[in-house]
Order: sequence, then structure tokens, then C-alpha cells
Amino acid sequence: MTKQHSLELHLGNTVRRIRQQNHLTIADVADRAGISRGMLSRIENAQTATSVETLAKLSHALGVSIATLFRDYDMPGGSAQLVKKDQAMEVVRRGSKRGHTYHLLAFDQGPTKIFDPFLITINHESEVFPSFEHPGTEFIYMLSGKIEYRHGDKTYVLSPGDSLTFRGEIPHGPESLLECPITFLSIIIYPSPPQET
Repeated sequence: MTKQHSLELHLGNTVRRIRQQNHLTIADVADRAGISRGMLSRIENAQTATSVETLAKLSHALGVSIATLFRDYDMPGGSAQLVKKDQAMEVVRRGSKRGHTYHLLAFDQGPTKIFDPFLITINHESEVFPSFEHPGTEFIYMLSGKIEYRHGDKTYVLSPGDSLTFRGEIPHGPESLLECPITFLSIIIYPSPPQET
């Protein structure tokens, strides 16, 4: 299919869809636009190229802007990854022991990892954590419970709704578990690889 025919097909389908949504007949729209019914039928069936002047008349007859007729044309396809709540991959990280789970919320990101989003749940107040270090930036958003979180030589008390953003290269991790169970989102954004010149 040529690009021109693809455009004609898109315009024809769009005109027909808007006309039918407004419960208008071909005769209604053709009369309002001042064009023949045969011409409108050929436009809707992608059997003719249409001038800008005719498109202006049609859009006016349909009560929409010309831009509306082109709005979804040549739209790139979507490629989102949906992970349902019971399909998140459970992963083991250094320091994971009893009552402490990491669920990876996105995976298969291609050859260069851009980010890692984790849902972290801690159920036992007695758990002890090592400090973590990694490249990039980490963002934490508290969902439930209360935790004292260390980053370098400072600690921060986080409650539901609180967030903390920090450089991952500096040692960090839970310092004290103040109210369990604790649930938080942890999103690690990795630095971009250097561009080749």
C-alpha cells in the first residue's frame, strides 16, 4: 500500500466514523459540504484523492477541525509492557532473607538496562540489612509502614506518601524498621551509556 493510498484510507475511515457517530447520512453531509453524494462515497471508500478545500468543507459539515481528520494518521504502534499484580518476578538480592521480598515490576528491557522498578515488602522487624551500592539514581516511594533509611552518613524516616531520591553509588539501605509490614517502591534509573562518536 502506498503512503498516498494509506492517507486516503485513513481520511475515508475517519470521515465515515465521525459521520456515523453523529447519526448523519451520506446525503446529510454531502448537502452540508456542498459536494455530490457520489464524491463523498468515493472519499469514504478511499477511491479518490481529496483537495484541501474539500476537506475543509467536509470538516465544517461534520463539525470538527481539519486537524481532527488527520489526528491519528501515521501514529506509531504501542509497545507497552503490562505486568499483572500476580506476575511480577520475585528476585533475590543481597540481604534478602526471611520476610523480605523484592518483586521486579518490569523486565526484558533490551540490551541496555534503563531502569529497574521493584516493589519491596518487609515483614519482620528483626531483619538486618547490608548497605547497597549501585550506579545511577534511586527513587523510593513509601506505600505502607515506617522505616528509617540510611544514605551515606544521614538517615531519613519515611512514612506512607514520603519519597526519597539519592545517588546509588553512596552506601544506602534500611537502618531501622519502625512499623512493619513495610512496603515501598524502589526505582533505580541507570546512567546512559556513553555515545559513540
